[in-house]
Amino acid sequence: MDSSATRCVVIIIYGLCFLSILIESKGSSKTLNFKWDVEYMHWSPDCNEGVVMGINGQFPGPTIRARAGDTVVVELTNKLHTEGVVIHWHGIRQIGTPWADGTAAISQCAINPGETFVYKFLVDKAGTYFYHGHYGMQRSAGLYGSLIVDVAQNVKEPFHYDGEFNLLLSDWWHKNAHEQELDLSSSPMRWIGEPQSLLLNGRGQYNCSLASQFSSPPLDQCKLTGTEQCAPQIMTVEPNKIYRLRIASTTALASLNLAIGNHKMVVVEADGNYVQPFSVYDMDIYSGESYSILFKADQNPAQNYWISVGVRGRKPNTPQALTILHYSPTSPTLLPTSRPPVTPLWNDYDHSKAFTNRIKASRGSPKPPTTYNRRIMLLNTQNKMNGFTKWAINNISLSLPVTPYLGSIKYNLNNAFANSPPPETFSPVYDVMRPPVNPNTTQGDGVYMLKFNSTIDVILQNANALADNVSEIHPWHLHGHDFWVLGYGEQKFTDKDVVNFNLKNPPLRNSAVIFPYGWTALRFVADNPGAWAFHCHIEPHLHMGMGVVFAEGIYRVKNIPKEALTCGLTGKMFTDKKH
Repeated sequence: MDSSATRCVVIIIYGLCFLSILIESKGSSKTLNFKWDVEYMHWSPDCNEGVVMGINGQFPGPTIRARAGDTVVVELTNKLHTEGVVIHWHGIRQIGTPWADGTAAISQCAINPGETFVYKFLVDKAGTYFYHGHYGMQRSAGLYGSLIVDVAQNVKEPFHYDGEFNLLLSDWWHKNAHEQELDLSSSPMRWIGEPQSLLLNGRGQYNCSLASQFSSPPLDQCKLTGTEQCAPQIMTVEPNKIYRLRIASTTALASLNLAIGNHKMVVVEADGNYVQPFSVYDMDIYSGESYSILFKADQNPAQNYWISVGVRGRKPNTPQALTILHYSPTSPTLLPTSRPPVTPLWNDYDHSKAFTNRIKASRGSPKPPTTYNRRIMLLNTQNKMNGFTKWAINNISLSLPVTPYLGSIKYNLNNAFANSPPPETFSPVYDVMRPPVNPNTTQGDGVYMLKFNSTIDVILQNANALADNVSEIHPWHLHGHDFWVLGYGEQKFTDKDVVNFNLKNPPLRNSAVIFPYGWTALRFVADNPGAWAFHCHIEPHLHMGMGVVFAEGIYRVKNIPKEALTCGLTGKMFTDKKH
């Protein structure tokens, strides 16, 4: 079968799957309506009071629970006094509603103070997702929450469980997000440092260890009475039952590792896609990723057990986050008698790669096209620009325009962004193992224009940062699509690596990690009309320019709400039409 026929088969499969969802849910699908106010609040996420961004007086924001085929409508009012806001529905592909993706200057204008914007979109695929702010560093300020999509009515999950928990992971600083933005944008840059706390469902304990009884002498510094905002949420199980734990990471910086003391975990879902089940005793999770694991409550029911989350990939200066797996009817106040699981050494990348390489698509999952139409090589580097520290892709640090790409491309507005496309690759003599010989970079707002329905390969290439012997983990997230992860490799990618691509059962994901001094190969079909962000999900890295924009089939997009585009040149266009 030739490549064009293969692409047609993939597109037909996607179409049939989407159609089957609609048919299956016809008559049972619902429209879920929410009214949300976004505002700053005083809160104590880690028992230290600070300022957070909340929704309807809640932190984290309310959990949305829907079924595949449902329509979600969120009437969002910006009650911030001095800044805009948008919300990205992470993992939702926004098929037919690209303006609802929630990316400022890409899919919509920022919602101004006092204004209301209505997000309306279909949740077409079951899975574990979340939402978060996508304007400035509002995710660092706490604007996030969970979004869970259950299977459609009369559809069964491919695995059994008796109960379910949801765990949203995040990190927390005592320095507010505005000060962090200023520090990162200063010359010289002032690095934000490691987070003070890790939060589990928005709750952590600063300068306190729930496992203090193991200290010598034992510590008595965890005074959690009367501190409902930061007291850990205990997970209660019944002996010998099987539980599903949904896990999503919206961290601003930290890569994490999760373990449940003495309990084996079976991974069954990644980023809203089923995977071949495999068992582990600990698992890495990078910012932007989500998983479901199954575990059986098969330990001594007279004891309770630690659930532990620790930092990976960076030299940790942040204590583990802990909560308790409580066996009913044992007292929930009974602390575990064993120590918390030990987080693997932060730079044990072999451990991380071993876990990541075990993730394979479940049987029956869509397979990727066997060939590609276009390959885009994206070199990730840390650079300098006029004394400021930046992150760049192919030596261009992303700087978003005033007019959203969706509107400027749809209406053929000249000079809304750079006319010249960004580079497709980087110099073949670039040494990824050493700091850049010329560290200088430039800013740009060009966009990769993709042919509709074409197959795109993206090679994410990691490199040495500005300092010697430093290469960081970068988790990348693609909006509007799932992609197949074809493989990972060491040092610089070459054409010889293609023979090792996994075309048999590569996992479908919306987020993927690049390991230090390595590369990651992705493949996706540009079949979703819109303008889509593709970026490192580490908040400071994106703020400093680490991202690109893809656009495809925008001429097919219809009925864009004018409220999404009433800024910049599109705003002027709508104003002129009124006159």
